[in-house]
Amino acid sequence: MKLYNFDVEDITGKAFDLTSLKGKKVLIVNTASECGLTSQYEELQALYENTPREDFMIIGFPSNDFGAQEPGTNEEVAAFCDKNYGVSFPMMSKVAVKGEEQHPLFSWMLEESKKNGGAEEVAWNFHKFLINENGNFVKELHPKTSPLSSEIKNWINE
Repeated sequence: MKLYNFDVEDITGKAFDLTSLKGKKVLIVNTASECGLTSQYEELQALYENTPREDFMIIGFPSNDFGAQEPGTNEEVAAFCDKNYGVSFPMMSKVAVKGEEQHPLFSWMLEESKKNGGAEEVAWNFHKFLINENGNFVKELHPKTSPLSSEIKNWINE
């Protein structure tokens, strides 16, 4: 399995073609608007703006799985992200990142993570997953890891 095997919808409900990301490193992050880590949107946006798009992409997946910290509709989430953080990287429709309704993409990333001794479940909002330019899982990073960390920047520039 690769990233490109999954079906996702953008925040407006339209199909988002993950094969359009072939050749790019991808940071996937589950997000929430009412979380103590919500300010990471600012860092994610800065990373997105300062990294060449032909090499790298960020994809946000809003989720209400932790403390009901993303209660809004897709439209409300999009408006919040735009108004408060100027988010211009692709945001997807809300998904479950844990439990019985877990989106298959997150199931795959966590299965790959577990094989490599990483997390077996999403720890909290803003858990990050790194996917290489061939669509293969690389690693997961704890929610408190800054999007501007040297670990992420070094990986992008490898």
